[in-house]
Amino acid sequence: MKLLAFETATEACSVALWIDGEVHERFEIAPRRHAELSLPWAGELLADAGLARSQLDAIAIGRGPGAFTGVRLAIAIGQGIALALDRPIVPVSTLAALAYGAGRPEADRRILAAIDARMSEVYTGAFAWQGEALVAIGAEALQAPAAVELPDDEWTWRGVGTGFAALDGELARRLQPRMASVDATALPRAASIARLGAELFLHGGGMAPERVEPAYLRNNVALTLDEQRAARKAR
Repeated sequence: MKLLAFETATEACSVALWIDGEVHERFEIAPRRHAELSLPWAGELLADAGLARSQLDAIAIGRGPGAFTGVRLAIAIGQGIALALDRPIVPVSTLAALAYGAGRPEADRRILAAIDARMSEVYTGAFAWQGEALVAIGAEALQAPAAVELPDDEWTWRGVGTGFAALDGELARRLQPRMASVDATALPRAASIARLGAELFLHGGGMAPERVEPAYLRNNVALTLDEQRAARKAR
């Protein structure tokens, strides 16, 4: 199977190519350069592998949550390529990709992925490994660091993502007693999108390009900053 993957939901831009289990990736922390880099990197990866676009089986994209412009870009690029080739798209959670990139922790630990959502909020998703599969625990959420809660159980957790650095590390401080480790610099990568996407594709996770929906989590991404501040005060 051959799959091309894009992840542009954060300040990191990355593109990856999955070829029968082997992954090649371009990655750079490049704010505001995602549109400039994504397609040329895809072309370079395909050229280096000696592949034509027509040989791809599917396109995987990070569907968010993350920056509105970045999420839209990945979906638009993926849809454009998939429609041109008549191939399916495999949407992958950006938070799942972040958790996957942290590697598999010890059996007694779970993973909390958190991305800085700005406006004093974080995107969060909880995950656990079950055998060879990374599975979500509950729904992904957008909330203030002070509102994030872990299940009342005996698991220890591993924290990954920029959400742990938001608001001077408030989330990391609050959850420190439950955390075995925290990496507040971790960013989602297309290599993880490719690996998760390949698994999803093999189990029927591909869909028609026009059916792909972004995961913004924020109810109204078109509100002005003043409107968003007013909405928060009214809660």
